[in-house]
Amino acid sequence: MTEIKQQEYDLLNEIAQDSMVTQSNLSDRLGIAVGSVNWYIKRLITRGWVKVSHLDRTRLKYDLTPTGMKVFTQRAMLYARDSLKVYGGYRQKAKALILELKQAGVQQVYIDGEDEIIDILRLTCFEAGLHLSEAPNDCILEADGTGYRRKV
Repeated sequence: MTEIKQQEYDLLNEIAQDSMVTQSNLSDRLGIAVGSVNWYIKRLITRGWVKVSHLDRTRLKYDLTPTGMKVFTQRAMLYARDSLKVYGGYRQKAKALILELKQAGVQQVYIDGEDEIIDILRLTCFEAGLHLSEAPNDCILEADGTGYRRKV
């Protein structure tokens, strides 16, 4: 796969959404200097990923080329694939913990935390038929950075 920097990908994304975007708007949206935007756009043009059309003396239109669209799509697909791998890993860890708890006779848990990783644990508890408590009880579950654990 073609090597692409995050700023280049972000620019491709913005251009794909709005071909009439200005460099000033890109600078604001991406939080990088206008000069950097200009440099990156020139780089994207040189790589053949973006073409520029002059609408008048001061107005430009940017379009992704077929090659630019391919690079953009490949990066998005890799991100989606990697995200699914991460989700699947956490899902397996949640299932393993819930199985242990059910085998130990636990029927009610309190989940400590609020983020996407905790949401995976919460969903797994629902599916397994564990009751989620509104207040801390004997079985408190939390994310530990690499998976889940029972808080002691």
